[in-house]
Amino acid sequence: MKYTVSVLQYKPEFLKPKQNFALLSSMLKEIKSDLIVLPELATSGYVFAHQDEVAKIAESIPEGEIFQGFRALSKSINSSIVYGFAEKAADKYYNSSALVNPDGSYDIYRKIHLYFREKLFFSPGESPFEVSTAKSGVKIGMMVCFDWQFPESARSLALKGAQILCHPSNLVLPWCQQAMITRSLENRVFSITSNRTGTEINGEHKHYFTGKSQILGTKGEILIRMNDTEAGVYSVEIDPELASNKQVTEMNSVFSDRRPLMYYLP
Repeated sequence: MKYTVSVLQYKPEFLKPKQNFALLSSMLKEIKSDLIVLPELATSGYVFAHQDEVAKIAESIPEGEIFQGFRALSKSINSSIVYGFAEKAADKYYNSSALVNPDGSYDIYRKIHLYFREKLFFSPGESPFEVSTAKSGVKIGMMVCFDWQFPESARSLALKGAQILCHPSNLVLPWCQQAMITRSLENRVFSITSNRTGTEINGEHKHYFTGKSQILGTKGEILIRMNDTEAGVYSVEIDPELASNKQVTEMNSVFSDRRPLMYYLP
């Protein structure tokens, strides 16, 4: 099965979602792809200092203006899109990602493992990792940024049938891109990590984002890796069905050789 996947990298402007969405739309309008992954908090920026900043840009689903914009964009370019955003649900805020499909369907994932000062502004997701269906029936698993630190994130999605890990990120630690090689390899799945670039400063708070967005194959091979600073969209053609092959050798499988009763899983 031929399936084109894409990763987008850029620098959003802090607290300017409409401006950022317009830029993202212009970057994607000519892209011919089946699945595109964008960064964490893709249209808002990241370095919040106060809760009211989060409240200003957070959206409820499905009525959110930017969310509806992405749904329309997905339909117009005939591509599934995964992007990160700040979600408001009742009296809580979540660091979430959305999958929007050309047929109008969508899924939402709420980040389970919050990083550093995110804990001041967001609630952790209360639902377990689940697999979603993207264009052409391809099975994807959403995880957001710091979820990479926990092998259980990718393993849970892979065990539930994910062929591609979609990983919107705002990475500031230096290890994730290399760690995701292992996540793809140990689960025999594709992964797409979309990171942002640049330095963002808000009062006394500052982060430098490491770029290096990437698409990885089922054996951890780097199919695409961007540099630290570039903005753009890169695409590659894959066969998602390769993720169904969990064999390491003729006698070894990354799944059937597991021995859960031997593991410490409190």
